[in-house]
Amino acid sequence: MEAAENQKNRYLYLVVFVSGMTTMAIEMSASRLLGRAFGTSNLVWANIIGLVLLYLTLGYFLGGRLADRSPRQKTLFKVLLWAAFLCATIPLIAHPILQFAARAFSNFEAALTVGSFVAVIILFAIPVTLMGMTSPFAIRLATTNIQTSGRVAGQIYALSTVGSLLGTFLPTLVLIDAFGTNMTFLIFAAALYTVAWVGMWRATTLRQAALYLWMPILIAVLSVFLLTGPLRPPNEGEQILYETESGYNYIQVTEDDQGYRYLYLNEGQGIHSQWHPSQITYRRTWDFFLSAPYFNADFQPEDMQSLLVIGLATGTIARQHIAIYGNLPIDGVEIDPKIIEAGERYFDMNQEDMPSLTTYAQDGRYVLNQLEGPYTVIGVDAYRPPYIPWHLTTMEFFQEIDRKLADNGVLVINVGRTSTDRRLVEALTHTLSYVFPTIHTMDVPGSFNTIVVATKQATFSTNLIANLSTLSPEQHPLLYDTLALASESLVPTVQNDMVFTDDHAPVETLVDSIVVNFLLSGGVEELR
Repeated sequence: MEAAENQKNRYLYLVVFVSGMTTMAIEMSASRLLGRAFGTSNLVWANIIGLVLLYLTLGYFLGGRLADRSPRQKTLFKVLLWAAFLCATIPLIAHPILQFAARAFSNFEAALTVGSFVAVIILFAIPVTLMGMTSPFAIRLATTNIQTSGRVAGQIYALSTVGSLLGTFLPTLVLIDAFGTNMTFLIFAAALYTVAWVGMWRATTLRQAALYLWMPILIAVLSVFLLTGPLRPPNEGEQILYETESGYNYIQVTEDDQGYRYLYLNEGQGIHSQWHPSQITYRRTWDFFLSAPYFNADFQPEDMQSLLVIGLATGTIARQHIAIYGNLPIDGVEIDPKIIEAGERYFDMNQEDMPSLTTYAQDGRYVLNQLEGPYTVIGVDAYRPPYIPWHLTTMEFFQEIDRKLADNGVLVINVGRTSTDRRLVEALTHTLSYVFPTIHTMDVPGSFNTIVVATKQATFSTNLIANLSTLSPEQHPLLYDTLALASESLVPTVQNDMVFTDDHAPVETLVDSIVVNFLLSGGVEELR
C-alpha cells in the first residue's frame, strides 16, 4: 500500500515539475511574443510579470478550493489538459492579433496598438490560472498523513521551483533561438499535455484519456492556417528577403525596388542598417559618425587610426568608414549574433568585403572592458527609444570609454528625441560633461535623432569647418558631404540637471515620459 502511494506521489511530483517549468517558460516566451510588436521595455515586462502573478494568485486560490471539493487525480489532469491546450493556442491566436498591431503601430494608431496589447495579455489569463492550480491540488492529493504534510508541501514547492528555473533558462538560451517563439510555446504545451494525458490514462482508462486526443489534432490543423505570413508586413515598395527570431529580437531584412536593403527589428519602427551595392551615402544618422573626429583641430584623414562601434547592427557605419579609410581596424559589437549573421548574408559584412572588421556578439560594455584600444573614435549606436540599455548611459560607462580613447579620441552617440522634448539629449550631455571637456550636438535633418560628440581634448565646433576646407580633393565625396552636412546641422549644446550613474540611471522613466508627452501633444500627426 505504501509502495503504491509513493509511486502515485512520484508521478504527481513529475506533474508539478513540468507544470512549474511550463508556467515560467510561457512567461519568458511571452516577452518575445509581445516584443515582436510592442518592444521589450520595462513597461512590457511589468505588465507580463504583474499579470502572470495575478493569474497565479487566482490559480492558487481556485486550486485549493477545487482540490477540497474534488480531491481526485482525474480532476487535476483534466485541468492541466485544458491548460496545455490553451497554452498552445496563445501563439496561434496572438499571431493575427500581432499582425494587426504591427500595422496599427506602423500607422501610429495608438488606440488600436494598445487594444492589441491588452488582447494578447488576456490570452494568458486562463492557461496561467489553470497551471497555478497545480501545486495546491497536488499537495491535497499527496497528503495522506497530517504529520508529513509539511514535508510533502515543501517537496512540491521545491520541485515546482526547480521546474521554473528550467523554464526560465531553456526558452531564452536554447529554444527560442533554435525554433522561434511560436514553436517554443508549442513545445512546452506539448510537454504539459503529455504528462497530463498519461496521468489521465493512469487515473482512469485509455478510453477516457483518448477523449482528449482532439486537442493536439486541432492545434496541428490551426497551426497550418494561423501561423502564416510575416509578423510585420513590408513597407510599400519593399519585399522581405529574410526574417527570423533570436533570443533578443524579431529580425527582418527587406529590399526596395531601387536595390536598397534595410534592417528592421521587433516592431519595425526605425531602420537599423541600410545597404546598397553601389551607394554609400544615405544622409542618415550613420553618416554623421564620420564627422566626429573632425571636431579636433587640424585633423586629417590620415589621423584616423581605429574605430570601435557599440551597436554595430549589420555594419553600415563600418562599411562607410572602410569606403573612406580603406582597411581601417574596426571592432564592432552587436549583442545579437543573428543580426551579425544577417549582416554577413545580406549586407556584405564579411571577411571578403570588410576584412578589417572584427565582430563581437556580446554586451557592449563587457566587450569594451576586454579590448585594448586605444581608439580614435568610439561610436555608440545602441540607443533605440524606448529600449535604451541604461548601463550604456552612465558616467562610469563614459569613464571606461575615456580610458580606451587615444589622445585625440572622440566619443559619438546617436540619441533619440522629439521636436519639442530634448531631455534625454540634455541629460546625456550633462552626464558626459563630468568626463569630457567639450561636447557638440548635431540634429540629423528630417529625423528625431541628435548626434552627440564628446572629445577627449578641448575643441571648438569651428574646427569642423576648418578641417573641411583643408581636405584633399582626392578624398571620398562622402566625407566632403558629411562634414558639410554636419556643420550645417550643429545646434547649441544644452544640459539639464540630470546625471546618470551606475547607482541611479532612470533612463526608461525619462523616455516613457518623453513618449507620453509626444503622444499627448499630437506628435502622431507629426510622424505621419
